[in-house]
Amino acid sequence: MNRLWCISFLLGTSVFAGQTIRVGSKAFTESTILGEVATQLAERSNLEAHHQAELGGSQIVWKALLRGDIDVYAEYTGTLSQELLAGKVSNSLPQIRLEIEKLGLRSTLPLGFNNTYAIGMKRTLAERLNIHTISDLKAHSMLAFGFSAEFMDRLDAFPSVKATYGLDPSNIRAMEHELAYRALASGSIDVTDLYSTDAEIPYYDLVLLNDDKHIFPEYQAFFLYRTELEQRAPEFVTKLQGLAGRINESAMIELNAAVKIKKRSEAQVAAEFLDKAAPVKQVKARADWWQIFKNDLRNHLYLVSISLSLTILLGVPLGVLCAIRPRFGEAMLMLAGVIQTIPSLALLVFMIPLVGIGSKPALIALFLYGLLPILRNTTTGLKDIPKNLLESADALGLPRFYRLWKIELPMASRSILAGIKTAAVINVGTATLGALIGAGGFGESILIGIRRDDTWMILQGAIPAAGLAVLVQMFFEGTERLLLPRGLRH
Repeated sequence: MNRLWCISFLLGTSVFAGQTIRVGSKAFTESTILGEVATQLAERSNLEAHHQAELGGSQIVWKALLRGDIDVYAEYTGTLSQELLAGKVSNSLPQIRLEIEKLGLRSTLPLGFNNTYAIGMKRTLAERLNIHTISDLKAHSMLAFGFSAEFMDRLDAFPSVKATYGLDPSNIRAMEHELAYRALASGSIDVTDLYSTDAEIPYYDLVLLNDDKHIFPEYQAFFLYRTELEQRAPEFVTKLQGLAGRINESAMIELNAAVKIKKRSEAQVAAEFLDKAAPVKQVKARADWWQIFKNDLRNHLYLVSISLSLTILLGVPLGVLCAIRPRFGEAMLMLAGVIQTIPSLALLVFMIPLVGIGSKPALIALFLYGLLPILRNTTTGLKDIPKNLLESADALGLPRFYRLWKIELPMASRSILAGIKTAAVINVGTATLGALIGAGGFGESILIGIRRDDTWMILQGAIPAAGLAVLVQMFFEGTERLLLPRGLRH
């Protein structure tokens, strides 16, 4: 009977999960807006929908779709032909559609706008230096160039510009795309990469330099989705297909401006667009700031509590083993030290091919980052116990485990708890990066705030994260007073 109940429960869970539409989006405003459009279309088809926003660059979201971590996201013809399917197709949508069908994917027809790459600068500076084309930049290589990391790396972007135009600036740096506009406005940089539908172009009075050698292909936007979605959610796919040709370039610029310039949420902007495009019954209200806070807190606590608990459960016994077996301890501490030197973002991205996006890679990365302080402090605390006390215990004939449990661990407890406190604070701070791979938490508000240039939104994530770190440290300090043997308290 119990077995039958378990099977029924698992089947019920699978059916429920199968009805949830998982929408992905890249880490820029236009992609997030289109992700919200798809999410709300699913909700208006009476389906559960979850938007995995801010997932990073094209490769991350593309691989998430192929793995089945998400069901649908908005992509561009140029990105597929030049980057994701490079060498396999031309920039022709019919060819792209034939190729992606081999991968178990389908697409809608183009939405109606071309968001191509461009290189731009402030109009006043361009006019003063008489710069009108990308070719003109070659004579001004001393200008300060600031390109997004993805633009610097993608074959259809800076490598192509460098090879075709012979552009090799001496002052060039990589930066977040959303921050480049502020850098242009402040004069920190002079030239950057742009998307042609960016709302900031008219807002900051920027000029797009003519691509006189025509290296940037068209980037017609459309939705990619997994083929099984046509059987699982046919009404949703029909509505998604119905968006073809409904968003022209000026309309997309307006949608971007509503978020970036007017500081409105992507959810509001998407809802209003859908109401105008195809009015239907209202769906549930989108989350307000209090709901967002509660959701971020729940996700952040989940990441911190699970990963830290696992780190403590494994780290302390390993630290004991490191103290008992010095050679093993040296190797283990060296390995933990190497892991600690890997940048947080890099470690998170390394985990994606192994376990996908979401909370799993974040939990593994947080677990690994917490190991070193707990291992090192446990080992050091046990090794620093005066030898005469251990010799006395041996003389009394105390069993090895009894001596460890009743004498050594209590005496090393201050050092062990100090390592746990350090790991906990590192954990809370690093968990904010989990938002980059769809794990949620307070980092999500920080990323949205950076993208929208919204200081309040950044603080909405940063202040609670800092407050949580303080509370966690206070909790472990209280725990230390309770657990520390009376004779070791000061």
